[in-house]
Amino acid sequence: MVYLGNDAFRYEELAEWARLPKGWSFREVVDVEVDENDRVYVFNRGDHPVMVFEQDGSFVSAWGEGLFVRPHGLTLAPDGTLFCVDDQGHCIRKSTLDGEELQVIGTPGEGAPAQSGKPFNQPTKVAFDRDTGDLYVSDGYGNARVHKYSPEGEHLISWGDYGCEAGEFNLVHSVCTDSTGKVYIADRENHRVQIFDGEGNYLDQWSNLHRPCGLHIEKDLVYVGQIPTHLAVNEAYPNLGACVTIHDLSGKQLARLGDSRPGERPGQFTAPHGISVDSRGDIYVGEVSYSAYGSRLDPPRLMRSFRKLVKV
Repeated sequence: MVYLGNDAFRYEELAEWARLPKGWSFREVVDVEVDENDRVYVFNRGDHPVMVFEQDGSFVSAWGEGLFVRPHGLTLAPDGTLFCVDDQGHCIRKSTLDGEELQVIGTPGEGAPAQSGKPFNQPTKVAFDRDTGDLYVSDGYGNARVHKYSPEGEHLISWGDYGCEAGEFNLVHSVCTDSTGKVYIADRENHRVQIFDGEGNYLDQWSNLHRPCGLHIEKDLVYVGQIPTHLAVNEAYPNLGACVTIHDLSGKQLARLGDSRPGERPGQFTAPHGISVDSRGDIYVGEVSYSAYGSRLDPPRLMRSFRKLVKV
């Protein structure tokens, strides 16, 4: 058995938890969500973009084949629907849990001009105001903006620009909200999480992070997936990413899962990108391992991209 963390945050790793149909693979998992019945929805860049599993890892179904250009973010809405963000498709698709499409925000395949600030150019993730149902969209690869929408899909406001000052962004990679309505942004290449109110007013930032990618808040705990450097000059440095950290709402780090260097060793992460938590407190982590390392190999090969951490 392999264990990560300590004290109140101790987990057993189940690296092969998901029981895929014969011949199937995830290729790489970009995000994951868990519904009220603890069914797990895995968003991946393989042939079957959304795969559904029971809590024990048994396969239920799959959908989304041929629908997405490049999956990036998956969010379970308060009404029990799923919002799937297609970054290179420049749109967000709202679907039922079994894949029936209900709404599309943005024009599929037609991005706004890069760096225009207009929605969308390679959006990354959706979050929700828990009281109003308003949507927040991180628009991060081709823009440096956060957009707010009504539940009906009406654009309300946008904020952010390029830079490293408070309220500016260097790759808006993910977004989530807490129980008070604050908006948390993974400002990836500025190595920080920034916090705003619902109108885009800057409140605070956490800077003790390395390339934060994944964000998830559950019961006032903030889970942050951090990825390693993409630079050859410091790829051997310890303590830079390749971990999942758990924080309270003040930003205090309560636990670090994963050691100091990326890899495929037991208990170690490669590129944590998407995180969710079930009712038991178990953590599901999707990794973009192929993009981070597998595609660099000759010949390219798939690497471990998904695991479950069972709280003990």
